[in-house]
Amino acid sequence: MSQYRDAAENIIAALGGKDNIDAATHCVTRLRLVLKDEGQVDQDALSAIDLVKGNFSTNGQYQVVIGQGTVDKVYKEMVAITGIGELSKEEVKEVAGKKLNPLQRAIKTLADIFIPILPAIVTAGLLMGINNILTAPDIFFDGQSIIDVYPQWADIAGIINLIANTAFVFLPGLIGWSAVNRFGGSPLLGIVLGLMLVHPDLLNAWGYAEASTSGDVPHWNIFGMDVAQLGYQGQVLPILIASYVLAVIEKFLRKRIPDAFQLLTVAPIALLVTGFLAFMFIGPVTFTIGNGITALFTGIFDNFAVLGGLLYGAIYAPLVITGMHHTFLAVDLQLIGTIGGTFLWPILALSNIAQGSAAMGVLLASKDEKLKGLSMTSGISAYLGITEPAMFGVNLRYRFPFICAIIGSAIGAMFITWNGVMASSVGVGGLPAIFSIMSEFWISFLIGMAIAFVVPLVLTYLYAKTRRVDF
Repeated sequence: MSQYRDAAENIIAALGGKDNIDAATHCVTRLRLVLKDEGQVDQDALSAIDLVKGNFSTNGQYQVVIGQGTVDKVYKEMVAITGIGELSKEEVKEVAGKKLNPLQRAIKTLADIFIPILPAIVTAGLLMGINNILTAPDIFFDGQSIIDVYPQWADIAGIINLIANTAFVFLPGLIGWSAVNRFGGSPLLGIVLGLMLVHPDLLNAWGYAEASTSGDVPHWNIFGMDVAQLGYQGQVLPILIASYVLAVIEKFLRKRIPDAFQLLTVAPIALLVTGFLAFMFIGPVTFTIGNGITALFTGIFDNFAVLGGLLYGAIYAPLVITGMHHTFLAVDLQLIGTIGGTFLWPILALSNIAQGSAAMGVLLASKDEKLKGLSMTSGISAYLGITEPAMFGVNLRYRFPFICAIIGSAIGAMFITWNGVMASSVGVGGLPAIFSIMSEFWISFLIGMAIAFVVPLVLTYLYAKTRRVDF
């Protein structure tokens, strides 16, 4: 245990001493800290500690990458040394949130809403990839799919497709649960609100354009107003805004209605009022805004595909540093719900691969055994979709690998957007991303992956050798 205590003492000293630490917790691999003054951190001393594999600051938290199975031991020693009480991740987030500006708080709110539902969405993406393999023609047989050649697999593919589609069909229910919980209301009411917006009695959102053209959109007459009986399948904004309204109304009622009457009054009133507001005002307005956002992105990528790919491929990794990349998950889901796929998410996957390859370039060029080990493990992690260790532990630390990764990502993104590559769902970034790509774009995406794999690795290695970088 002396090894972990020594590491904890050195980490505390490098962070500016125990008086500079406001709050601390940990996740599977990282210490998550809220510091009074991040300017007091001695980066060189922190990086020199054997157990430390990287460090970075995001969303008001200073995070120190240590590793699975070790971080909890270091954390316990840190708690014993500093006297700071053990806190949950939510409590530390609350402390960190007080130090954020309004834009950072808005981004953090979106992250807090979408991150909890990511496992369901990613799982759905992987299963849809399996379904694509079974049902798409020309993968294994000319002009035919696996189920065409082996019809006995058709029903299995059908069940897989049903399981995969569930998360997207009932996406407002998932978002409602997470959003209402984030806004301080009852998550169960959020689920009900989300499912209410996709009730089968409503006109399906995907059939709205055709019904509107033919004049067959059903309406309610409410207080003399014609309100469209429209569902919001695949829509993100309506449930986000409605969830906030529901949470505000629920909290307002709970403060003013006696406990003995809350069970019979709070939920019915909150859902009824929010439901009317959702169908009469929130839904129509946000549906229009959501379609406008979709039209904006599709217009850019339809008319300026190469430029759009270049820009998004170049800025995605810097967006990760600021945490703003979480906002684009909402855009991805909006695109999937509106046009049936997303052209943005495949670029994310290439960015992950590029960060991994830049770290691997450091591995080949470095003579330091600790750095070589960190580069290899973090590079593999990035190839599998987790980029933080590679990005913050290696690439940003030396800067030029990060730039080389951006170059590789941008070139690969230009190629796949030029070829119109789309993903049918959000899945696991990095190499496993191929399973979420529509099968007709697999060849183009594989070429894009090769570009993102080779270019950063070669550029990083050549730069390190020609400039004789000492690491």
